[in-house]
Amino acid sequence: MAYYPDTRLEEFVDYLLYECRFSQLTAGSYAEDISLYLRYMSRKEKDYLKANRQDIREHLAHLLKKGLSKRSISRHLSALKDFYGYLKRKNYIAENPTLLVRAPKGEIRYPEAISEENIDKLFALNSLRTDPLVLRDQAILELLYCSGMRAGELISLTKRNILYSSSAARVVGKGNKERLVPLSEHAKSSIVRYLRELRPVLSSKAESQTDRLFLNSKGGPLTVRGLEYVLSRIEEKAGMDLGLHPHELRHSFATHLLERGADLRLIQELLGHASLNTTQVYTHVSSKAMIEEYKAHFPRREKKED
Repeated sequence: MAYYPDTRLEEFVDYLLYECRFSQLTAGSYAEDISLYLRYMSRKEKDYLKANRQDIREHLAHLLKKGLSKRSISRHLSALKDFYGYLKRKNYIAENPTLLVRAPKGEIRYPEAISEENIDKLFALNSLRTDPLVLRDQAILELLYCSGMRAGELISLTKRNILYSSSAARVVGKGNKERLVPLSEHAKSSIVRYLRELRPVLSSKAESQTDRLFLNSKGGPLTVRGLEYVLSRIEEKAGMDLGLHPHELRHSFATHLLERGADLRLIQELLGHASLNTTQVYTHVSSKAMIEEYKAHFPRREKKED
């Protein structure tokens, strides 16, 4: 059971889990950010229930000084706003001190996509491995790239979530919202082979059984950090330098679909975005690639001086 430095934070986490239907991963991220703030206020010998806007701003400045990115600070402030909003509704506080506090502005960071050529190369090189875990790792690669699912969605999959006849997987995303994502023939065959040849071996090593689809080398359910480690090892064994990460494959999935003419609303549905605005970022990525391609091939492009 998780430890929380304050009973009101514990109430808030329960609210996120059972009323807002947030995932354990998301609610845990909220709890970490708020716990960090509560510890800061405790060190300053201040009561967070009596905090004002200046207290919040000083805390954010402290995070910035410690080296947190502006993006992380924005996420942190968002958690505090939700927490204080909850406290206000429950009449724990009279005023919400975060209302007029703004996050520091940062540069827009566009997602990086792996080229289709490098995707093909990565998959080919990984399939040449001779160690037993290659079957699991190939299934993970195929599934992440063909579906665009998030890391947390992939590790939460069970065997029953794979719908072979429909060539789809049932995924539970943010806010406990369920959606279907496509499965390529390569992904289906990789999953079938993993389930038949490797998963029973891994499962036999575990002290307790799980219905999770993907297992670690000891037979336990794969975690997000475990998945990130698996991808780093795949990259290392392939001898490539891609900065491979679950989000890289998700971004590549969306970017490649858009570049090949897929409708933006279809991509929104596949990615599980609540708003089309979130998906719009891929139009920038695709346009940037198009401009670079144009510059490389247009006959009257600027020529370098001899």
